[in-house]
Amino acid sequence: MVKMLLLQGANMNWLGKREPEFYGTTTAAALDSMLQAYAKKRKFGLEIVYTNHEGEAIEHFYGATERGINVIVMNPGGFSYSGYALRDCMKGISIPVVELHMTNHYARSVHSVTASAARGVLMGFGVQTYFRAIDTALDVAAEDTGTEKR
Repeated sequence: MVKMLLLQGANMNWLGKREPEFYGTTTAAALDSMLQAYAKKRKFGLEIVYTNHEGEAIEHFYGATERGINVIVMNPGGFSYSGYALRDCMKGISIPVVELHMTNHYARSVHSVTASAARGVLMGFGVQTYFRAIDTALDVAAEDTGTEKR
């Protein structure tokens, strides 16, 4: 069974409350419930972590190897702008990272410094971006382990 870490970066714990015109009204708790139900349906393990501290995010990434995580999905949130240490960590681990953003960064002139270290980036589909990123991460994990794709 694939074990996936979803790391929710700075400010993502305020989903549904912060800037709903960009991020919608789905709360972090509601999103977590939807994603755990999806993991159960798709039969993969899903660990969800929220942090507003870059150093803590780095510790979760390094610890993922010890916990047997196969693939990481990350919405860096506020780390997008200045997460150079997180980016370097991503380059240093052997676990593939799929990055996601709920909004289309190109439409908002936003640049993610962590994106260059990710296997790929999905953006612009609101909450649905999480499901698309998870499906992509499952494909990446299958490719990396030589198992059958979904």
